[in-house]
Amino acid sequence: MKLLRFGPKGSEKPGLQLEDGSRIDASGFGADWNHDFFAAPANLDRLAAWLDANRETAPRLPEGTRLGPAVSRPGKLICIGLNYSDHAAEAGMEIPKEPIVFFKATSAIVGPDDPVVIPKDSAKTDWEVELAFVIGKKASYVSESEALGHVVGYVLHNDYSERAWQLERGGQWVKGKSCDTFAPLGPFVATVDEIPDPENLKMWLTVNGETKQDSSSSNLIFGIAHLVSYLSHFMTLEPGDVVTTGTPPGVGMGLKPPQFLQPGDVVALGIEGLGSSTQTAVAW
Repeated sequence: MKLLRFGPKGSEKPGLQLEDGSRIDASGFGADWNHDFFAAPANLDRLAAWLDANRETAPRLPEGTRLGPAVSRPGKLICIGLNYSDHAAEAGMEIPKEPIVFFKATSAIVGPDDPVVIPKDSAKTDWEVELAFVIGKKASYVSESEALGHVVGYVLHNDYSERAWQLERGGQWVKGKSCDTFAPLGPFVATVDEIPDPENLKMWLTVNGETKQDSSSSNLIFGIAHLVSYLSHFMTLEPGDVVTTGTPPGVGMGLKPPQFLQPGDVVALGIEGLGSSTQTAVAW
């Protein structure tokens, strides 16, 4: 299934995207796509049964309906840095021996097609197409062989970054990662049955129609099972938590000369099986 959320910001309702690409209101199911929903494994079976019974009668979403973040305010948004060797090279950094872990404030999460706001005094706002996954089962000290059983689905994420604040202002990366609107999430969460091989997905990003990133999740240094197991040794992963797995090369910081977003720029991105999103840059 493809789980989405729609409606005005702060008042989103649950929905589903069908096989033909149409979208329906799933409010009648009685739950949002949040921690409580993902924490009960039976809920996915209940939702599948609800969909079978209501596929033809549930209200269709009109074209142009705003989509909200595909997951309702996750408890954690965990990021993995430099997880593609060619991206590490373009950043002038060594390939990490262990996953680089940082957090992005959940207040940065917005809908997939909402504008990206260039922060006040920002000079280096950058883009990063990323494959993210959603935790569906509490994970603490899990083995790599058991790890994928704790993942409920996958989602497209743009890990926007203010590079000067991330790299030139001291401290941790989170300062350059957590600005409002810096985490568009969606259009939908595709449950694991929809994505049989998440580490072999084409991924791309364009700015004003010009291709900047064109790669595949097959180039991940640390795979999804390893990341789940690794993270679960440092913190408990809760249902609804989102982990984003890093970006391939082609970010603005790595171009020669570097290129950063200006008001009016249009960023489009997508991952095979996970749809696409578009954000227009606006000034703060």
